[in-house]
Amino acid sequence: MPRGASPLLLLLWAKMVSSTWYEGSGYSAAERQTNEVYAEETSHVLAPEYRVPQWCHLLSIYHGEATCYSPRGGNYRSSLGTCCELSCDRGYRLIGQRSVQCLLNRRWSGHAYCRQIRCPTLPAIYHGSYQCSDGVKVDSHCDYTCRPGYHREGDRSRVCLEDGHWSGSEPICVADIEPPKIQCPESRERMAEPNKLTATVYWDPPRAKDSADGVIKQMTLRGPEPGSEFSEGEHIIRYTVYDQAYNRASCKFFVRIQVSRCPVLKPPEHGYVSCTSAGNNYGATCEYHCDGGYERQGAPLRVCQSSRQWSGSQPTCIPMQINVDVNSAAGLLDQFYEKRRLLIISAPDPSDRYYKMQNSMLQQATCGLDLRHITVIELVGLPPHEVGRIREHRLSENIIEGLRQFLHITRSRFNVVLVDKEGVDRERYIQPLTPDELFSFVDTYLLSNHEVLQREQNRDTCE
Repeated sequence: MPRGASPLLLLLWAKMVSSTWYEGSGYSAAERQTNEVYAEETSHVLAPEYRVPQWCHLLSIYHGEATCYSPRGGNYRSSLGTCCELSCDRGYRLIGQRSVQCLLNRRWSGHAYCRQIRCPTLPAIYHGSYQCSDGVKVDSHCDYTCRPGYHREGDRSRVCLEDGHWSGSEPICVADIEPPKIQCPESRERMAEPNKLTATVYWDPPRAKDSADGVIKQMTLRGPEPGSEFSEGEHIIRYTVYDQAYNRASCKFFVRIQVSRCPVLKPPEHGYVSCTSAGNNYGATCEYHCDGGYERQGAPLRVCQSSRQWSGSQPTCIPMQINVDVNSAAGLLDQFYEKRRLLIISAPDPSDRYYKMQNSMLQQATCGLDLRHITVIELVGLPPHEVGRIREHRLSENIIEGLRQFLHITRSRFNVVLVDKEGVDRERYIQPLTPDELFSFVDTYLLSNHEVLQREQNRDTCE
C-alpha cells in the first residue's frame, strides 16, 4: 500500500483480503463431520455470497438424516442461506434444533445429534423370568415365562416403544392350583371277529392341556392299550394326566364288544355236537357225531353265519346197520371204525366152560356194553362146524378166517381180544373177565373226552 493512502481505502482492502481467504481456504465438510451440528457467532460480518456452492460444511448426522433446501436449487446443499430439517432413524431421538440454516460466518445456525432411545431395564419377577429379543432397544420384545408349577397372570410379552416406555404392564407368576384339561375319545362298540369272541380296538390318545402353561408332565392309562384284543362285554378305559404342579385330571370312555350269535344247536337223538369257539358265535363250526352203534344221516357240519342263522339242516342218528355180506374181514371191521369197540370171544367148542361163563356174565351187562360202545363178536368151534356171529348176524367162513388171521386169534383155546375204535388190539385175556374188569379198563384207557362227559352224565343209567 503506498504511503499516504487514505484510511477508507485501507479498510476496503482488508475486507477484500478477508473475503478472498474464505473462498479459497480449502475448507471441507470432512473437517467438521461429527454427530453434532454447531452454529457460532463471529465478531466480523462477511458480505453475502450466494454463488459459493459449499459455503458451510456438508451436514452429516449419525443415525439420522438432514433434508436441505437451498435458494440456489437442489444441487446446493450447503450454500449460503440453505435450510436443513433434521430427523433421526427409528429408535433414536433428536437432541437439539430440528432445523438449521447456513449463515454468513460459514457456520450452521444450531447444533443437534441423535441419541438412541432405551427403555428402562425390566425388573425380575418372582417365580419366573423373561427373555428379550434386543435388550432395551426400541421394538425389543420381552417374553415372560413362569417356573413349573406356576402360571402367568398378565401380559405374556412387552415391547419397548419409541417413547422409551414398555408396553403393557408387568405380569406376575402365581401358583398353579387348577387341574389340567383332558378330553377322552368317544366310547365305541365293535362286533367280535368271525369265529372269535374278541375284537381288536384302536383309538387315539386323549387331548390334554394344562390350564396354566399348557404343559402336561405325565399321562397314565388304566386299562388295555390301544390295539388290544377286547373280550365280549363292556370295558372301562381311564386316562389320568398331571401338570407340572402335580394337579391332576381324569377322563374315561367305554369299549363294548358284542358277539353275534346263532341259536344254540341241540344234539340229535343218540348223538352229540362238537363246536369251535363258543359254539354258537358268528363263524363257529359245529360237527355232528352219533353215539356208538348209530350212523349219521345228513351233512356233518353247520356254520353260524353273519345273519345269525345256521347253514344247512340238522342230521339224524339212526341205528347202525351191520353188513356181513362183505368180501373181507377188513370190509367188516371198517364199518366199526371210530364207532364201536369190539370184544371178540373165541372158543374151541360151544360147551367150553370158559365160554359159557363169559357169555353168562356179558348177558347181564348189556347196558354197560352199549354205554361204552362195545360190540361182541363170537368165533366158536372148529372147521367145518365153526360158527361166527355178531348178534343175530352170521359170518361167512371167509370172514371168520380173515378175522383170526388179522387179529392172530387161535382156535385151540379160549381167548378174548379187545379192539378199540381205531381197530387197534388193546388187550387180550385167556380167562373170562368180569364186566367190572372190562368196564374199568375201558373207562380208564379208552374213553374220549366226550365219552367221559357222557359217562358222567349217564352214570346211573345202567343201575
